[in-house]
Amino acid sequence: SVYQFSFVLKHISSLHSLFQAAGLPWTLAKGQDTFTPISSVLPKAMVHDPDNLELWLKVDGETRQKGVTKDMIFKVPYLISYISSIMTLYEGDVILTGTPEGVGPVKIGQKITAGITGLSEVQFDVERRVKPLSS
Repeated sequence: SVYQFSFVLKHISSLHSLFQAAGLPWTLAKGQDTFTPISSVLPKAMVHDPDNLELWLKVDGETRQKGVTKDMIFKVPYLISYISSIMTLYEGDVILTGTPEGVGPVKIGQKITAGITGLSEVQFDVERRVKPLSS
């Protein structure tokens, strides 16, 4: 089978550690508005070997996370095949996998920089989440 997919970088809130420790669903930590900023989409043609990509994340210039996709338990084509056997995947859907060690808290005012070496880099500032107005 041929898999059509793209790659993005994303960052998850550090709240997932708190929810995990309390035995609460991670959805509460990972699914909040503004908690999953992602990079622009990389076309598949730019990614020559999806099983050998170096991903990294820095906080205020200090490397906190670094990993290579070859160390993933399940390879990207398998993940796509498995997930699509359970649910329909549409263009634009995002599959989020695990993360290298180094997850930790961030504070308002810090700058997050994340990248796929040689392919993409994204930066954003940690800001206080503005709650939407209720109607």
